[in-house]
Amino acid sequence: MLADFGLQDWGDARPALLSGGMRQRAAFLRTVLWHRPIMLLDEPFGALDALTRAQLQQWLLALWDRLDRTVLLVTHDIDEAIILADRIYVLTPRPARIALELRVELPRPRSYTLVTDPAFARLKRQLQQVLMNGEQG
Repeated sequence: MLADFGLQDWGDARPALLSGGMRQRAAFLRTVLWHRPIMLLDEPFGALDALTRAQLQQWLLALWDRLDRTVLLVTHDIDEAIILADRIYVLTPRPARIALELRVELPRPRSYTLVTDPAFARLKRQLQQVLMNGEQG
């Protein structure tokens, strides 16, 4: 599966030789190899620069289509949540409870060109309102 993850020439490389994006794809590959129906990704793009982050998000969207798995993604990035998710849950501070469940019904395939779409802006405002004020919008 190295080719599917853009690592075909790096199978024998030491981790220190891999870029941040390559390390992240290697981590995804390790997760995929467990063959579980649900994958948990906790802030998978947090340590990456903006360009690498956007590229890996698009790569992950394409990968999901082929893997046919449920992915639980934890993120603090509103745009990332809207681009990647079909459903977003906003949690309260401790003890964590669901403050908002929001379905994302934007057409697929998605990309960052959606950020100019009025529907994207409405979803973003609704999420920001709940996160900043604790109110459902």
